[in-house]
Amino acid sequence: MPAGELRYPSSISCPQISQATETPMEEDEAWVWAQIKAEARRDAELEPALASYLYSTILSHSSLERSLAFHLGNKLCSSTLLSTLLYDLFLNTFSSDPSLRAAAVADLRAARVRDPACVSFSHCLLNYKGFLACQAHRVAHKLWTQSRRPLALALHSRISDVFAVDIHPAAKIGKGILLDHATGVVMGETAVVGNNVSILHHVTLGGTGKACGDRHPKIGDGVLIGAGATILGNVKIGEGAKIGAGSVVLIDVPPRTTAVGNPARLVGGKEKPSRHEECPGESMDHTSFISEWSDYII
Repeated sequence: MPAGELRYPSSISCPQISQATETPMEEDEAWVWAQIKAEARRDAELEPALASYLYSTILSHSSLERSLAFHLGNKLCSSTLLSTLLYDLFLNTFSSDPSLRAAAVADLRAARVRDPACVSFSHCLLNYKGFLACQAHRVAHKLWTQSRRPLALALHSRISDVFAVDIHPAAKIGKGILLDHATGVVMGETAVVGNNVSILHHVTLGGTGKACGDRHPKIGDGVLIGAGATILGNVKIGEGAKIGAGSVVLIDVPPRTTAVGNPARLVGGKEKPSRHEECPGESMDHTSFISEWSDYII
């Protein structure tokens, strides 16, 4: 197989009725974990200085959830929040909830496919703070829904401190999420993010003031939000929409449209906005709208 080529399990590319004991989701997870271990072995051989690190974080573990729990526990621990406590917390949560493991695999795939700088699954697992922040947030959110709010908030605080990503533990995020670069991403308490969404650094999904209740943005499936964009209030960003870098959005954005500017305006105009067919959250196309943006002048 050529270097860098990804070959997925047959059940993923062409679903079939199977008599195998593993479900397609379990097979996908097992395949990704096998890839991660193979990559770690290769990197340990190429760079002996990393051999001990790769053994302790990946090669010594029997499953993705154990490796991820160990790595997050060591990343997020402090002198008073011990790594052993966090390891047990993460492992118990991931092991008891298959949807969290499936989301982690979907996020790994998202980074590997959408980010040309992501050279391997193991690189994402070990080094992508956006990926790690998402997985830790899902555990904090699980704790929040179980009314273990003091622990959820403590974990939220550590995620913010370590990764510079501030997602309230009550916020809901889907799977196939890419937080590209991730620094400065903020999501408020009632924010909702759908599946297959890509969000660049310094994006804010915030409120508009001191109002309580449902007050944060709702991001549809397949949305792309460019770097530095700010979306405020209980507004809906429709499925497959695109928010340009640096935009300030205060009202709903229709599906499959592009909003750009401060304040944001729809490309093509409010009455008949231009619509695209592709899923920008997956295509990562940030600039194709420029040819239709009449105000763009250098």
